[in-house]
Amino acid sequence: MTNIEACIFDLDGVIVDTAVYHFKAWKNLADELGIDFTEEHNERLKGVSRMRSLEIILEIGSLDLPAVEKEKLAFRKNTEYLELVNQMTAAEILPGVTTFLADLKVRGIKIALGSASKNARTILEKINLLNQFEAIVDGTLVQKAKPDPEVFLLAARLLGVAPEHCVVFEDALAGVAAAKNAGMYCVGVGKPEILSQADQVISSFEGFSLEHIKTDIPA
Repeated sequence: MTNIEACIFDLDGVIVDTAVYHFKAWKNLADELGIDFTEEHNERLKGVSRMRSLEIILEIGSLDLPAVEKEKLAFRKNTEYLELVNQMTAAEILPGVTTFLADLKVRGIKIALGSASKNARTILEKINLLNQFEAIVDGTLVQKAKPDPEVFLLAARLLGVAPEHCVVFEDALAGVAAAKNAGMYCVGVGKPEILSQADQVISSFEGFSLEHIKTDIPA
């Protein structure tokens, strides 16, 4: 990889941890449907679209529903999720993120968000980070879910940066695969045993800087 010109961030589990809110809303829905949905099952939902997440839950429960019913259930889940999200504050930004973003700005590195969430702008506004991103690509702008690279390729295009000059930060298997499919360097945020396909893995952004990326950086 050549010099880094842009960093693209997933949202959930990277900038903030809204996974607990997603799990609570999905769990409540699954309980109503008589489906035993566990935290282990929830790992499969990370990085994928809302509708695909619902389909996975239905598959777990061996339940088949008409498309119109799926739409209603997905809407109900999102309504409950948004009620929780609307209570978010900047205090929920994960450790080290704000400092790292500020450092990127100083260095002139472009910053984008690449998330499957259709609520990305709402969340960024709640935590006062909306103005930190030069491009925001979320579930309202893409048709294909991760591991398809569409979300990251569109982010790079909006920034005017070639894929090989982008670094993606991801916490989900599907997201790591999407980054690699886009031809981008990927830093996994989480556990190495789960994110083994990433180019490197960090536990958090605390004390992290561009110098810690195991590839070339701008002089």
